[in-house]
Amino acid sequence: MKKSSIAIAATLITILVLGISQAFAHFQMIIPSQNIVTQEGKRSVKLDIRFTHPFEGHMMNMEKPDEFGVFFRGKKHDLRNTLTPAKIDGKQAWKTSYTFKRPGDYIFYVSPKAYWEPAEDKFIIHYTKTVVDAYGLEEGWDEEVGLKTEIIPLVRPYGIYTGQLFRGIVKLDGKPVPYAEIEVEWYNAANKYKAPSPPYVTHVIKADKNGVFSFAMPKEGWWGFAALSDGGKILKYKGEPKDVELGAVFWVYVHDMVQK
Repeated sequence: MKKSSIAIAATLITILVLGISQAFAHFQMIIPSQNIVTQEGKRSVKLDIRFTHPFEGHMMNMEKPDEFGVFFRGKKHDLRNTLTPAKIDGKQAWKTSYTFKRPGDYIFYVSPKAYWEPAEDKFIIHYTKTVVDAYGLEEGWDEEVGLKTEIIPLVRPYGIYTGQLFRGIVKLDGKPVPYAEIEVEWYNAANKYKAPSPPYVTHVIKADKNGVFSFAMPKEGWWGFAALSDGGKILKYKGEPKDVELGAVFWVYVHDMVQK
């Protein structure tokens, strides 16, 4: 009788855990301490790199990524060795800092190791970017890094006010992805907000036939855009071939207007 009760309880817990995993969207994150650097302010940023559910705050372990760096003036600069481990809610994350020496737009990017998601019976790889503008030159924000899949912004991704429209194009292997599905989520950093119901946690939009999408961000803070696709890649888990979900993720900060 006791064994039966324990088995039932274990099954219910498993269902609950899987339900939680399925309810929330996964997002790879690169969050700088500021996305506009000026001559008068701090000339460096701290970077928070984690794998999480941004609104609900559930963390997943993140192994040291295969690639992490900054793209500046047409060249990749490897920053992987600058990463130091960090623990957030008992889960593995990463952090680093970067000092800006020259004016221009710096595209920080990460190519993480594949994450096994048992609830979805597949691996997840989210190629992620964010842009920091340094010293007001405002050039380079729309350049392609050359990741397996990426979002190319069609709107300058900084200096954006709350309610402004963000537009981008989803690419896979350098080509636009027609009718790509994009998940959008706000980073609930201080965990002060709750959703009225589950559909409010993750917004879902579709790109047009040219892979172009748009979304108006209704609240100040960081917004993540994750364009999901099946890249046809297969990895093995315990000897069995499994599908791989590829995500092109882009993070944008929006600011409320400031009164005099």
